[in-house]
Amino acid sequence: MKFIRQWGEFMMMGARAHAKWEIEVSNTVVKSRTRMIILILLIIPIVIGGVAIANDYGGLIPESLGGKKAYTPAFFTPKIFIASIFIGLGAGLITGCIGAGGGFIIAPALMSAGIKGILAVGTDLFHIFAKAIMGSVMHKKLGNISVSLAVLFLIGAIAGATGGGTINRMLYEINPILSDTFITTVYVLMLGLLGSYALVDYFRSRKAEGEGDFHGADPEGAEMGNLPKKIQSVNIPPMVTFDEGLVPGGRKISAIFLILSGALVGFCAAIMGVGGGFLTFPIFVYVLGVSSMTTVGTDVFQIVFTAGYSSITQYAAYGFIFYTLAIGLLLGSLFGIQIGALVTKVVKGITIRGFYALAVLAGFINRVFALPGKLAAMDWIPLSAKTTMILDQIGIWSFFIVISIFTFWVFKTFFQNIKALRGVEG
Repeated sequence: MKFIRQWGEFMMMGARAHAKWEIEVSNTVVKSRTRMIILILLIIPIVIGGVAIANDYGGLIPESLGGKKAYTPAFFTPKIFIASIFIGLGAGLITGCIGAGGGFIIAPALMSAGIKGILAVGTDLFHIFAKAIMGSVMHKKLGNISVSLAVLFLIGAIAGATGGGTINRMLYEINPILSDTFITTVYVLMLGLLGSYALVDYFRSRKAEGEGDFHGADPEGAEMGNLPKKIQSVNIPPMVTFDEGLVPGGRKISAIFLILSGALVGFCAAIMGVGGGFLTFPIFVYVLGVSSMTTVGTDVFQIVFTAGYSSITQYAAYGFIFYTLAIGLLLGSLFGIQIGALVTKVVKGITIRGFYALAVLAGFINRVFALPGKLAAMDWIPLSAKTTMILDQIGIWSFFIVISIFTFWVFKTFFQNIKALRGVEG
């Protein structure tokens, strides 16, 4: 039980750290006229293509650019593009309003909308990469980056991402249903653990409602626990020095631990399509003993390269990215984050915690009810087609109803308090 609680805390810290990155990126993009123009230019060809297809002029679009026979699944329908915007919007609202990773629901939502698991993962990764490039905040964090840590970490991340992408593609080649089953199982485990911890955290916080907001302050990381001390005491050359500006003489750690940590982050990013940012922060601070200041800079740096490498070399190169969906997710999430962040100014933190627990558990339920159908399709368990359909519908409807209620509540709160929010912003 103690292990589950500690692992839940570990994942929650990562979810918050990744959300902070997403919020900063969104602010960078939305508040820049140049970046917004670029985003609009990306949308224009999608809209034109959609109009052409809707009017049965799809033959005018070359297959290499997204015709119905193109290998890359770029074929567009207006409905799926609009759906992607709403999925991105929901994820953005969760990220901005709750201050924890709303991106966890994107792949399950896409799969519920009929997108194959490997496409959902590849598309989510590409959307994160596009967001990182458009809203790059690296120049603000360069002073906090330890180049030696970042380079060694990325060596491991590239190896891990290659392994994760290879496994996903290999399973898809064996059987697309096997691929979906694997990805669904991974999300069941992750969302189940995170959602359970979030729910326990919510009820615990209700008893001590006056103790503070959900967002909380990040630990500096100057004081280390026993695990980081033990890891830093292992003398396996080459040794890397870091945090010289915070600790006299700096700290030292074996390069092997950085490479292994990067491999884990890259592997998880490529398997789940979540960018890996949610793991970097807790691993650096609570496992390796790196200060939070250095960790933030390195995390910003690695997200660009890990998500970029994973999405392009492991998915785009093999035709497993739905580009129109990625742009829709980007568009929806950017504005969802803005609205969600504003709502936090007029809503109690305890309420936000409750919604986060429900949102994550809704994603968990969605994948749990989808899993029996996947197993039955693989002939691993006996299950009738009717039962499979009923379970799928329960999972889909419960998920989208919860997310829709949350979205409605956020917008209702936003418009009811728009005058107060203007005063805060002013």
